[in-house]
Amino acid sequence: METPEPQACGWPGCAGNGEFRAPRSNRVPGDVGGWQYLCLDHVRAFNAGYNYFDGLSPDEIHAAQSPLAGWEKDVVRGGRMAFTFGDTHGLFDEPLRPSRSPPGRWADKGDAQALGTLGLDRNATAADIRRTYRGLVRRYHPDSNGGDRSHEGKLQAVVNAFTHLKAAAGYNTESNNT
Repeated sequence: METPEPQACGWPGCAGNGEFRAPRSNRVPGDVGGWQYLCLDHVRAFNAGYNYFDGLSPDEIHAAQSPLAGWEKDVVRGGRMAFTFGDTHGLFDEPLRPSRSPPGRWADKGDAQALGTLGLDRNATAADIRRTYRGLVRRYHPDSNGGDRSHEGKLQAVVNAFTHLKAAAGYNTESNNT
């Protein structure tokens, strides 16, 4: 079996081997606009300059950054989870339960610490907690900071606080159909 001849790097003036596939433009997907093959140094340069939002309007950028991007349909209808895919195991048949802890009733000392980590007070609702959690995860996640991992401790504290408050509010993570 013959080994294929390596392609030349598609970067102007480069004589290296093009081992890595990249779209020809960041405005058009590669399967539509075609691919180019780049050497390691130039694929790194291409990726560093890649801007997903290049050419999009402010409204299109906002829609693409939404936590529900691609999930435009309601996921909760009539107190039940509503998904468009099949739920073969009945995992989402249970009605959603209201929080066990009404606003202002976070009683445990750990609840207060978790709320403080999220920057909330004892009057926070479940919706406030979810909204704040999502915002903080977006702020501290390395993918949102160009790979900067200096906020990992804050991210872990936010995740731990949210997990604690979810358990304290009585969210059921197991199915009762056993």
